[in-house]
Amino acid sequence: MPELIVNVDHIATLREARKAREPDPVHAASLAELGGAGGIIVHLREDRRHIKDRDVNLLRDTVQTELHLEMAATEEMHKIAQELNPEMVCLVPEKRQELTTEGGMDLLGRELEIYDFLKPFQERNIKTSLFIDASPEQIEAAYNCATEYIELHTGHYADARDHVTKRQERQKILDGITQARELNLEVNLGHGLDYKNILPFSKISGIREYSIGHSIVARAALVGMERAVRDMSEIIRAFPENE
Repeated sequence: MPELIVNVDHIATLREARKAREPDPVHAASLAELGGAGGIIVHLREDRRHIKDRDVNLLRDTVQTELHLEMAATEEMHKIAQELNPEMVCLVPEKRQELTTEGGMDLLGRELEIYDFLKPFQERNIKTSLFIDASPEQIEAAYNCATEYIELHTGHYADARDHVTKRQERQKILDGITQARELNLEVNLGHGLDYKNILPFSKISGIREYSIGHSIVARAALVGMERAVRDMSEIIRAFPENE
C-alpha cells in the first residue's frame, strides 16, 4: 500500500509566528510517527522562514521511519543534504515571495544540470525525487535527469473550485502516473491534498507516497497530531497495493 509522508513545516510556521520555542516540529514528527506516518518530510528553505537547520539535525537524530528533505537545487542545500544524509531528497522550485510552493520545477533544458546534481546522492543510496507538474514534457525531462522518483504537483487539482476543472486536473495526474510508470519512474503525490480530495485516488494503483502537511496540521490544531495523522493513515491504508 502507499505510504503517508507527513510534512511538519507548518508546525514550524506556527512557532515562527511568535518567534517562540513551540510548537516544535521535532516533537510533532514523533507524534506523527506514532499516528502511523511512514516518513517525515520538511522543506529547508533558503530564507529559513519555518524549518531551521537545528530542526533538520534533530529530526535526523530522532526520526524512526524515513526523513525526506525538500530543497532547492543550490550548492548550499547540496552540501547540507549530503551532511544530513536523509533517506530521500526532493528538489522543488523556490521563490522568496511565495507563501507555499506554487507549482512544479521546470526541468526543460536543465536535464544535465539536474542529473549532475542528483548523482552524488544516488551514489550514497539516497533516493531522489523531483517535484513537477503532471505534464508529459516535464515527466519525460525527469526521466532524462535519471531520478528514481517524481512527485506530481496536485495543487491545481486541490485548488479547483468547479467539478469540471477538478476532473480535468485529476485526469492530468492520472495520465502522468501512467506515463511515469511506463518510464519506470516511481510516483509520489503532494500539495494541497486533504481528507476529502484524496478520496478520488482511492482506486488508483502505482502511487508510492502521499506527501501531506497543511490539512493534517490544521486538523491537529483541533484533535492533536497523533489523531490527525492516524485519521489520514487509515484513509490511505484502504488504498490499493502498488503494482
